[in-house]
Amino acid sequence: MTTPALLPLSGRRIPTLSPGASSFPHHRATLRLSEKFILLLILSAFITLCFGAFFFLPDNSKHKRFDLGLEDVLIPHIDSPKEGKHASGQVVIHGQGGHDEHRHREEEESLRDKIRADHERALQEAKEKLRKSREELQAEIQTEKNKVMEDLKKKDTGPKPLPPVPMPKVAGVSDGEPPEPDVKEKRDKIREMMKHAWDSYRQYGWGHNELKPLAKKGHSTNIFGNSQLGATIVDALDTLYIMGLHEEFRDGQEWIEQNLDFGVNAEVSVFEVNIRFIGGLLAAYYLSGQEVFKLKAVQLAEKLLPAFNTPTGIPWAMVNLKSGVGRNWGWASAGSSILAEFGTLHMEFVHLTYLTGNPAYYQKVMHIRKLLAKMDRPNGLYPNYLNPRTGRWGQHHTSVGGLGDSFYEYLLKAWLMSDKTDTEARKTYDDAIEAIERHLIRKSNGGLTFIGEWKNGHLERKMGHLACFAGGMFALGADGSPDDKAGHYLQLGAEIAHTCHESYDRTVLKLGPEAFKFDSGLEAVAVRQNEKYYILRPEVIETYWYMWRFTHDPKYRQWGWEAAQAIDKYCRVSGGFSGVKDVYSSNPTYDDVQQSFFLAETLKYLYLLFSSDDLMPLESWVFNTEAHPSTDSQLLLDCRHEP
Repeated sequence: MTTPALLPLSGRRIPTLSPGASSFPHHRATLRLSEKFILLLILSAFITLCFGAFFFLPDNSKHKRFDLGLEDVLIPHIDSPKEGKHASGQVVIHGQGGHDEHRHREEEESLRDKIRADHERALQEAKEKLRKSREELQAEIQTEKNKVMEDLKKKDTGPKPLPPVPMPKVAGVSDGEPPEPDVKEKRDKIREMMKHAWDSYRQYGWGHNELKPLAKKGHSTNIFGNSQLGATIVDALDTLYIMGLHEEFRDGQEWIEQNLDFGVNAEVSVFEVNIRFIGGLLAAYYLSGQEVFKLKAVQLAEKLLPAFNTPTGIPWAMVNLKSGVGRNWGWASAGSSILAEFGTLHMEFVHLTYLTGNPAYYQKVMHIRKLLAKMDRPNGLYPNYLNPRTGRWGQHHTSVGGLGDSFYEYLLKAWLMSDKTDTEARKTYDDAIEAIERHLIRKSNGGLTFIGEWKNGHLERKMGHLACFAGGMFALGADGSPDDKAGHYLQLGAEIAHTCHESYDRTVLKLGPEAFKFDSGLEAVAVRQNEKYYILRPEVIETYWYMWRFTHDPKYRQWGWEAAQAIDKYCRVSGGFSGVKDVYSSNPTYDDVQQSFFLAETLKYLYLLFSSDDLMPLESWVFNTEAHPSTDSQLLLDCRHEP
């Protein structure tokens, strides 16, 4: 039996189900549509009958009052000198009272007959409904729902126009061809792999969130709800643009213009749709200048705002895009929100405030930061769980891998995207990294530096693939470190890169496992079967790229090429690319999923690794945790409004 780890499936931050495991079910108590429809119909018929009986059916006393009222209106006017007279002064309505009374009574009788007929017709319709099968009733209900939706679409005048804002200056968004022929050949191979992944999705999974490359059909997980939102399209757009695959980019843009609709009844992960969809759409906008991407990003962001309606302002993990109802993952400690989820919104939300002029986005992420700053932290560490109702920490579990990682990443990148003026973010990052070094980072007996996990006062000597991104983070944050520690953190990044390379090199497939241990004489090796899988993850290659940019040590390109060759050899199938279930087996089983982050992150970082530094220069671009680039323009500083 496969033991499930934590959900949801993601490019980073949350451990996944081991391959082959099913998603956790959504528990909803629902009433069958047919029963609900019949009950409502009978109730409405009953109310209609009561209404008619009370107000319209014959009642002697009521009609006597009506008749008296008629006489009171007509008879006194006979002798009135004020109305109805000719010049002679004679009244002209004499003799018409009886005729008018008869006419009114005929009208009343006609009205009563009509009401009776309507009641009989309603009851007959109810009887007919009761005779119909469940399938017939469901078909009628669906027809009515479709009609209502069409009417709503006709009435919808569209979103309010966004205020005009200057387009931030962008640099290095194309070319980047390396001067060395052998490097160019490797880069061309990465581009061909991207083309194969995209074309396979285009052929077999178009419009679905992801692809099952062996079954050659669409695939999705519960992080996207039950809707086809085209996650792979949105996630891959900026990679296509950077690689110069402009025809494929236009195909994706056309699908988004015509089909991407966030007004669906779907419960989605706030974190995942933020980093993949909002991050992907904003990157596509900044790269191409096409307004549709900005508009779609804002439409989605508005759907996420209800997730923040909690007693503390810490958002729910999930929100229904239609109803705005939020909740947390059932497996999270005591109903808690996850640090890496609510802590990985800052970059995108700052851009949303800039593009919309709405300070709410910036205020909400700053509120999270200020709340965390007031809280006690055990040993200076941030636990992975925080209850959004009480504002208290859940289980004291700290990691730089799943559940925690991108919280620290976004502190550093908040400082970078502010043109290094957000010193509060930088100070928070530095303090957190200092505590992580003190309590989580250790050297193995064999000399490998690793990042363990802190659980209730105990260090677990295990490192996840997700934590391998930290090598790149340490290198990226080296410049600006306190106490002249830039060299120290660049070296720490190199040591993490080396350890993660060893986790790849010590497998049969030369691909890294999901998690690996450093005890009992084993180092950088997975022990449990459900930690031996590789699902096309990018974190190790991400670190190689950052280390290459900062050091130009050729070993990082060599290690990246080893990984690219292994992916192409063991993960490539005719219908795309698939993860594998055991990297220590020479004949691995496929998991039959082409993750959207494979196109967004893994292939993008490989392509940049074999490109020149003037493609997406780090002086001009900051990459979100799904590898979606955004500008660090000075213009963004103007959008920051204190809550």
